[in-house]
Amino acid sequence: MADAAAAAAVTARIRADKREAMKTLVSWSTGKDSAWMLRRLEDEGEHDIAGLFCTINEAFARTAMHAVRLELLRAQAARLDLPLDIIEIPHQCSNAEYEAIMGDFVEMVRKRDVESFAFGDLFLEDIRDYRVRHLNGTGIKPVFPLWREPTDALAREMVNGGLEAVVTCVDPKQLAPAFVGREFDAAFLDALPTGVDPCGENGEFHTFVYAGPRFARTVAFAPGQRHVSGKRFHFLDLT
Repeated sequence: MADAAAAAAVTARIRADKREAMKTLVSWSTGKDSAWMLRRLEDEGEHDIAGLFCTINEAFARTAMHAVRLELLRAQAARLDLPLDIIEIPHQCSNAEYEAIMGDFVEMVRKRDVESFAFGDLFLEDIRDYRVRHLNGTGIKPVFPLWREPTDALAREMVNGGLEAVVTCVDPKQLAPAFVGREFDAAFLDALPTGVDPCGENGEFHTFVYAGPRFARTVAFAPGQRHVSGKRFHFLDLT
C-alpha cells in the first residue's frame, strides 16, 4: 500500500508539473541546433513541447533556409513524434509579407494556448532582438535555450551526445565546398579552418539531422545532386 501511495504521489506531481510547464512550440530548421535545443528543453522539464514549426518556400516545397525537402521535414517530425506546423512563405518573399504571415501564425497558435516559441539562436544579437521585438505584446514569450553557450563546447556536446547530422549547405566564402556532404562529427570539427564557427552560427554551413537521442528511429535519406544556389551557396540535395 505504501508503494502504491508513493507511486500515486509521483504521478500526481508529474501531472501538476505538466500543467505548470509552459506550452511551447519549437522553431525547427531541420538542423542540429534546433534538434539539440529540443533535447535541452525536455531535459529542463519547464516546457510542455506542443510541436514544431517550420517555414517552407511554397514554390519549391523546401525549407526556407536549409532547402530540405518537405517529405524529409515531415519524416523528422514523425520520428520525433511531434506535431508539425508548416508555414508557407512565397518565393522572393518581402519582409513585410513574411511578418504578416508570421503574425497570422502567432494569432492562430495563441488560440491553441501556446505560450512560448523556442529558438536555437546562439550568439547573433540582431536575430535575437528581431524575434523578441516581433513577439513583444503577442502573448508569446521567446525563449533561447542555447543562447551564449561556447559553440566549440556545444558542438562537441552534440556529437558526443549521439546527434547525427550531415552538412547540406556551405557558404564558399567562409568554408570550402568540399565540406558539403560530410558528417557533422568529431572529424568534421577537427577539420574546420580557424575562424569558422563550430556550429556554423555565422552562416558558414547548415546541417540536416537524421538521428539522435530524441529520434525514435533514423530518418532514411540518400544524397542527391550537388548544386549552387544564387551563385553562392553550395547545396547537397537529400532525397
